[in-house]
Amino acid sequence: MRLLIDVGNTALKAAIWQDGQIKSCELNVQPWSQINEVVYARVGKSEQLNELLAQASVFQVPCFEAKVTKQLSNLSCAYQQFHNLGIDRWLGLIAAFQLWPQQDCIVIDTGTATTIDVLTAQGQHLGGWILPGLDLMTRSLTQNTQRVFDDAATPFVNELGVNTPNGLKNGALVATLGAVEQAKLQFTNKKPQLIFAGGYGALLKAQFSDAIYDPQLVMKGLNYWYELSEK
Repeated sequence: MRLLIDVGNTALKAAIWQDGQIKSCELNVQPWSQINEVVYARVGKSEQLNELLAQASVFQVPCFEAKVTKQLSNLSCAYQQFHNLGIDRWLGLIAAFQLWPQQDCIVIDTGTATTIDVLTAQGQHLGGWILPGLDLMTRSLTQNTQRVFDDAATPFVNELGVNTPNGLKNGALVATLGAVEQAKLQFTNKKPQLIFAGGYGALLKAQFSDAIYDPQLVMKGLNYWYELSEK
């Protein structure tokens, strides 16, 4: 049994890998006697992670932190200074390359930020973009303008706004969709596989035919990182 931990900008998530399956789990009830290793990735600091690692040490469970490398198996990172690529982005690329082999892919992860990464069928990461997430995009406008306001009940919809709140939210959505469309242009005469993850992944996925939403994409990438990397 393998405990997988993903520390994002705003939350810590955990899952268990067992018998070829990944399942979300509660952090306050861990069967430490059954866990063989802990594999974790962190974007920010987390006291909760430190407590979990301390518990693992008590039970003599080895812990491994995922890191970005220039090369992992046949996957290559576009960044010359590869350590500057966010580990969550790298894990999404690892998962895409393993789950959709020999396919051009675009990985879109929607959290505090929205990241878009382009990956060729041969495993070459071409690079990507970092955008404010939908909530951050709308919040930055309401906080820095006098007459733009939001309404918590207003959804994000791909249509023209007819009042200020849906003009704001729909503008954030179509701006993000436009960035995805630009990423698709990196593949001339080809149709890349769009893979969405993160909090607004299902919403964005619904805007594209043949797209995929995988809420466990980063966790799967974390598990593949452990299996592919040299310990």
